[in-house]
Amino acid sequence: MAKVKVGLVQMSCTADKQQNLQKAVTKVRQAAAKGAQIVCLQELFTSLYFCDVESYDNFKLAEAIPGPSTDELSRVAKELNVVIVASLFEKRTHGLYHNTTAVLDADGSYLGKYRKMHIPDDPGFYEKFYFTPGDLGYKVFKTKYAAIGVLICWDQWYPEAARITALMGAEILFYPTAIGWATSQDDATNTEQYDAWQIIQRSHAVANGVHVVSVNRVGQEQELKFWGGSFFANPLGSIIHQASHTDEEVIVQELDLSKTDHYRTHWPFLRDRRIDSYAPITKRLIDEE
Repeated sequence: MAKVKVGLVQMSCTADKQQNLQKAVTKVRQAAAKGAQIVCLQELFTSLYFCDVESYDNFKLAEAIPGPSTDELSRVAKELNVVIVASLFEKRTHGLYHNTTAVLDADGSYLGKYRKMHIPDDPGFYEKFYFTPGDLGYKVFKTKYAAIGVLICWDQWYPEAARITALMGAEILFYPTAIGWATSQDDATNTEQYDAWQIIQRSHAVANGVHVVSVNRVGQEQELKFWGGSFFANPLGSIIHQASHTDEEVIVQELDLSKTDHYRTHWPFLRDRRIDSYAPITKRLIDEE
């Protein structure tokens, strides 16, 4: 399909997992009512962002994928004829957990999962305590409406991840996200951080000639104020629409996937890649022996 209507759900969460799931379902329905064919939910949308602390109790939030949440979302996807991109806390087995996004096709079928590859460990973002790095590699899902690539939050900062996913045939890059400002920071720092976050993702759109859809949460949790600002970018990095920093929003935008051919033809970055010169990228640091 040359054109596809994509919805994003930007919302706040509570400590009630089932309440969050039902809220997300309601908002998926709202997106579908606006014509959305693909709907992306934010990172770890069934809970508060629990990685702000290291607590063994939080492992109880995890579930199998496929599992209860994907089963319910599959029914909704089939009923509404929409693709759903759902970021969940995966329990793979006892003691082995991942930050994972499942993709449900418009007929309700489970297409597979992507496990977050880059795991941060910073004050307020203690993800290495909870998540094992992904071992499925980068993924592209051939849905009813488009071939989509899914990367998760911290993956946003790595052009290698976006490049590989685009080279695998992704027509749209989705980034489910949970990121915000420390409440102790000044406005200038907050602005600089948000701008960097948006710019790096827009650069992935430019370098790869694909649409980028980034979906963040809102609301304050402990000492972190999630900055929202979810957005759509076209294949030259222009912002099509940006959500607010504070409000819950359900936004639907029509994306013209034929723009990829247009921009890649006029800005032929893929043509001019010197793949014979890129071997050093696999090194941790290029320094003298």
